[in-house]
Amino acid sequence: MRINDDLTIPVIVHAAQLPWTSSPAAGVDRRMLFRIGDEVARATSIVRYAPRSAFPRHTHGGGEEIVVLDGVFQDEHGDYPAGSYFRNPPGTSHVPASKDGCTIFVRLWQFRESDDDQIVRRPAEGRPLEPRSGAASAIELFDDAFENVRFESWMPGKAIMVENARGLEMLVLAGSLSIGDQMLTSQSWVRLPVGQALRAVSGPEGAKVWVKEAPLLHPDVCRLP
Repeated sequence: MRINDDLTIPVIVHAAQLPWTSSPAAGVDRRMLFRIGDEVARATSIVRYAPRSAFPRHTHGGGEEIVVLDGVFQDEHGDYPAGSYFRNPPGTSHVPASKDGCTIFVRLWQFRESDDDQIVRRPAEGRPLEPRSGAASAIELFDDAFENVRFESWMPGKAIMVENARGLEMLVLAGSLSIGDQMLTSQSWVRLPVGQALRAVSGPEGAKVWVKEAPLLHPDVCRLP
């Protein structure tokens, strides 16, 4: 399966408009944004857990990066309410579940082979940053020599520009923004190849976004089996 696999072109996906497709686990459905592979895949998705659903224990051969969008995501290590962010590096394992249901944004098999940082940021945790022009606040979730990941809150009706020296992904968490003639709302996902800056105008209620500056595919990305 290949979905939005050409990393040289800009992509905007209005994920909230996509149908849900079932996963191998009962009660767990997904909206696929990017995918290379079959059930084991290099993938970016929106995943919905019905109440009392769970995924069987599995090991993350290529790493897992998650933002909890609503509800409470859980595993044997703890509870992660909406606004949580975490990174499970290659080799980690868990049993993901949700007692009351939740929705998450997840990236799989996109870690570097040498990336072994396990990070958990619960809501409002992270390093405060000086916000860019048009933003009210910014929190850095993760940064190393290869990636910078953060939450940003954009003020209403502001023109925003995000430079793009490495590659760029953005997910709208709340509110709205426009890029050209496209209006993006919650669960809208943007991916831009290196060199193409993000130029947007925040909506009347502002916007909260997840932003990742990193190569769209690391040269030393974990190899799929």
